[in-house]
Amino acid sequence: MVWQPINVGLTASGSLDSISLGGLPAILGLVLRLLVTACGVAAGLALLNRRPGAVTLARIVLVVSAATDLFVYLTPYFPHNRAPGETPIYVAVSLVYYTAWLAYLARSHRVRATCGDS
Repeated sequence: MVWQPINVGLTASGSLDSISLGGLPAILGLVLRLLVTACGVAAGLALLNRRPGAVTLARIVLVVSAATDLFVYLTPYFPHNRAPGETPIYVAVSLVYYTAWLAYLARSHRVRATCGDS
């Protein structure tokens, strides 16, 4: 809810100059990242406000966000400044991060007690 909007905002503002080179795929990638970030903020707010289905929404957003990260890391459509050989590290860290959050939402007694989702 906090880091992802900041990260996407900084990345988007830094990539605006290179969108002219990337064309439509770069624009669509940026729009995809913005939409996924907006859904992540919505899921975070739903969890904070203990809305029904908040945990389910958070799980869906985590999966979609992981898929978006993998798309950005593994395709040439979005500009990046990673050094050669760093992409597998980014992919691994991203997968570990999202898997940890999904495991927490699935196994946490606190989440079940607070939100009531299964």
